Amino acid sequence: MGSMQRGSYTTSFAFFEAIWEAGITHVFVNLGSDHPSIIEAMVKGANEKKGEFPRIITCPNEMVALSMADGFARLTRKPQCVIVHVDVGTQGLAAAVHNASCGRAPVLIFAGLSPITLEGEYRGSRTEYIHWIQDVPDQKQIVAQYCEIRFGRNVKQIVNRALQFATSDPAGPVYLYGTREAMEEEIDPYQLDQAQWHSVEPAALPESGVKTIAEALVEAKEPLLLVGYTGRNEDSVHAAAKLADLIPGLRVLDTGGSDMCFPANHPASLGLRYGVEEHISSADMILVVDCDIPWIPTQCKPSTKKIYHIDVDPLKQQMPVFYINALARYKADSHTAFTQLTNYLTSTPSLQTTLCDPAHISARESRQHEHNQRTESRTEAGRLPPESQLSTTSINPSTLAAQLRTHLPPTTIFAVEAVTLTGFIADQIAPILPKTWINCGGGGLGWSGGGALGIKLASDYYSTSPPSSSPKNTNSGSFVCQIVGDGTFLFSVPGSVYWISQRYNVPILTIVLNNKGWNAPRRSLLLVHPDGEGSKVDNKALNISFEPTPDFSGIAKAAAGGRCWAGCVRSLAELLRELPGAVRAVKEEGISAVLEVKLGDELVDMTKEDVTDAVKGASSG
Repeated sequence: MGSMQRGSYTTSFAFFEAIWEAGITHVFVNLGSDHPSIIEAMVKGANEKKGEFPRIITCPNEMVALSMADGFARLTRKPQCVIVHVDVGTQGLAAAVHNASCGRAPVLIFAGLSPITLEGEYRGSRTEYIHWIQDVPDQKQIVAQYCEIRFGRNVKQIVNRALQFATSDPAGPVYLYGTREAMEEEIDPYQLDQAQWHSVEPAALPESGVKTIAEALVEAKEPLLLVGYTGRNEDSVHAAAKLADLIPGLRVLDTGGSDMCFPANHPASLGLRYGVEEHISSADMILVVDCDIPWIPTQCKPSTKKIYHIDVDPLKQQMPVFYINALARYKADSHTAFTQLTNYLTSTPSLQTTLCDPAHISARESRQHEHNQRTESRTEAGRLPPESQLSTTSINPSTLAAQLRTHLPPTTIFAVEAVTLTGFIADQIAPILPKTWINCGGGGLGWSGGGALGIKLASDYYSTSPPSSSPKNTNSGSFVCQIVGDGTFLFSVPGSVYWISQRYNVPILTIVLNNKGWNAPRRSLLLVHPDGEGSKVDNKALNISFEPTPDFSGIAKAAAGGRCWAGCVRSLAELLRELPGAVRAVKEEGISAVLEVKLGDELVDMTKEDVTDAVKGASSG
């Protein structure tokens, strides 16, 4: 068994070369006994390839590591890499794999594998007790996998093939693994022609589909566009707005798939709602584009049969039960499809004439009036009471979010994981710019801690020219604000999040919405058993209460070794006094800030009527 000599070129070193050549700039690592050659390659790369080697970010928890890579990739649309160890490390990031998959974040995950030789036959053979315990029958079954590194001489081809899967629609995480023996193998240095390893080009609508959908949009009196993941491409957001400019009566509902999909200040905007909105029932034509849950049939469903579905994955192949009763389904890219529809509408004289008739002029005026009313209603919901009442008025999510919008920079990026309070937050934040609202793509709660760090890291990295991966971050990118529920904050592994924040100078503002527990299970209960035994008891009896609540901001400050602004507010007067200090800490001192917001008691124990009102509120806006 030899040791790796300086100058030797191993599979592991070629792996790092491959990901750098493919455009990966950061690697989020949680290392173990299966990574000797990986660690050697990291040191060798740092010494020999300065400026041309990925930046390594140590992450004490796998969930946080993959969430950071997810946030970075979601903001930039550029894949990043996570390295974990064997079966237990892979299990540690399982919830984050779900989020990256549902959120369509291109991430390459590499896990080591227990050595497959026992007696020193190859460099990397077993040397420790744990290598027997972690030798599981089929590690790849823990998560979906595409490739395995078996030999060193084609490691770059395997890496690039994995990245083609990660970056081609529908984008998402991919999983690689390799034994210690394979990663220790010495090979001859080589390079690939990266021009030959691009992702699959976007698909377009057929000409017949363009004509059918365009004519249906023009003929409809109340057309509705439902979007969910179009916002992951900034160009799709602008293209959807151009289409809405052409169709006077079109309304657009963002169903909250991940990134903000439509500007809130556009008169067509209905805001963000999770599958429930009154226009779904009243629309006489519906176009569903890149959307996983357009409506929840038990709560709200269309009355029209004129439904068309465009998606990069219209069959939703990862969902065993999914169907939309659409007249036609098309596998196409959203930006391409929106552009095709706009070009067809503007180049067809008969449709242009129809769009200028009195009915369409009236529809445009009605849409603008409705949008004005909706905006006024939401502004009123977030308005502060008279100054004399500030110290005695509890905080509700609408007023809180309105103050965040007021005190934070206009280009702030919000990483949101507010669960039952998301609709209230979205109404007040009312994002206008693409990539300024990013929420968890799936149901693996705890994404937003690492996600916010990854978003901030990416924003700082690309704020300089050329991009800088200096160990000392510049804090020159966008201001990033995480808005998270109290239960979800604990899921996010704050001990790791705020240690990473101070270790790598990645300052974020975190707002913890403290409603004393998990309200989502109560809402779920009441939607199924509105008059059951559970509807008559409080959250403590339902085992979803956090009373007495932890010191959320104190947890973060302790994890950061004291280098974190920490505060807690209970009234609007306290909020107005403390929020500016939290913002200054992030902007001027370059440290993270965590502000715990104790919400009013009316948001703690939801009754059956509260749930009904919440559903109606989500519908009416």
